[in-house]
Amino acid sequence: MGRIEVGDAILVSGPVGDHGIAVLLAWEKSELQGKLQFGTSRVPSITRALLLLRELHFMRGSIRRIFVTVPHEIHRGTGFGIRLRQSDIPVRDSVQTVCEILGYDPLYLVYEGRVMVVVDPSEADEALAVFRPAEGDQEAESVGTVEGVSQRQAPSRQAT
Repeated sequence: MGRIEVGDAILVSGPVGDHGIAVLLAWEKSELQGKLQFGTSRVPSITRALLLLRELHFMRGSIRRIFVTVPHEIHRGTGFGIRLRQSDIPVRDSVQTVCEILGYDPLYLVYEGRVMVVVDPSEADEALAVFRPAEGDQEAESVGTVEGVSQRQAPSRQAT
């Protein structure tokens, strides 16, 4: 996390909540059905392509993770503030609907098959292009920014 800087862009490779809702519905043998799917993953190929970016500052796969824990890990590891734009976090309508029916927040569900990265803003479009393959998955998004002063770089207080 040592390369993360104020102003960096936070990106996610696709919609969140799909896997968590699919798991919950499978456990409950729910009658709610549809195109909800378990996390299917292009993570290995995405990871290889992202490693070629010059200004990739952080990357985290989503295996058994809850979406909001990754920004929290970034904050705890750097001391920087993290500003997420909730309206930009991709959540499929079907997932949002099921979450509303069952009383869940998709940002607090396990999401798999996704990657969250922190990049210099100058490479955000290039990283999004890696996430959005020719097959047409256009649901990757820039979801936030790194803000604030790092606690690890804050000047120490001197006794007066």
